[in-house]
Amino acid sequence: MKLIECIPNFSTSNPKHVNVIIGQIKQVGGVLLLDYTYDEYYNRLVVSFIGRTGSVVKAVLKAAGKAIELIDMNSHEGQHPRLGAVDVVPFIPIRNASIDDCVEAAREFGRSLANKHQVPVYLYGAAASKPERRDIDWIRRGEYEALARMIKKPERKPDFGEPKAHPTAGATITGARKIMAGFNVNLDTPNVKIAKKIARALHAQKGGFATVKAIGVEIPEKKITQIGMSITDFEKTPLYRILELIKLEAARYNVAIVDSEFCGMAPLTSLLDVAAYYLKIADLSEDRIMEIAVQKAIEKGEFGD
Repeated sequence: MKLIECIPNFSTSNPKHVNVIIGQIKQVGGVLLLDYTYDEYYNRLVVSFIGRTGSVVKAVLKAAGKAIELIDMNSHEGQHPRLGAVDVVPFIPIRNASIDDCVEAAREFGRSLANKHQVPVYLYGAAASKPERRDIDWIRRGEYEALARMIKKPERKPDFGEPKAHPTAGATITGARKIMAGFNVNLDTPNVKIAKKIARALHAQKGGFATVKAIGVEIPEKKITQIGMSITDFEKTPLYRILELIKLEAARYNVAIVDSEFCGMAPLTSLLDVAAYYLKIADLSEDRIMEIAVQKAIEKGEFGD
């Protein structure tokens, strides 16, 4: 069985909208909802589910269609960069699937969304039609507020749909990528300028780690700030290295780390690196994790009938 994951990001934190969107995914057979999170400071819903390719594409199309009905980007505010109501829809190979399978899924989703809902769609990551479009930051430049102007430029013609922003849903980005880590670190300061300076030290395009995108945001209700990160390759840039740099930069401002969190599911390999580093384990690998060893033995039929 081929399994792929889809992690659509919707520009809403309205609980009523969240329930309706999640309900669309649950209605489709052959998919398993793994996780969903949303908050007011990002004003964003991040969903994670897996299944066979056809079922996954069907489920995200249903969810996206409902999100387009419910979300009006003209009144949307949030600290996370965004281009539309259905902001980004990545497809990730999980089991017996390739990145090419996910590229095809992204193209099918993008074409269908544009045809059915008249939302322009851009392809990014491994599905990108041009080298510069591999980078989601390039596509999001100017965000929703500048979309109506930017989309008219010849070099920014969408991959699917007309070069015209949807009046309330903006545009959508979809593509294929490998598993990444959404990792956030909270700081014990309400001063967002400090968080932004630390994020700048981490971000790939601003002199930081090549596989890290980072932003600094406020969490007003807790009177703290957050470094929100997407780590596109946590094997090249392990989480412990990122955390240690944050500690180093934060110490300049007499700021401490409150706690950290994953946005969405936590990749096991990223946690193994952290455990090996802080516990000084010399030979830690997936094969030495009991639950994984048992699961592999069951899959291989090593227990007989």
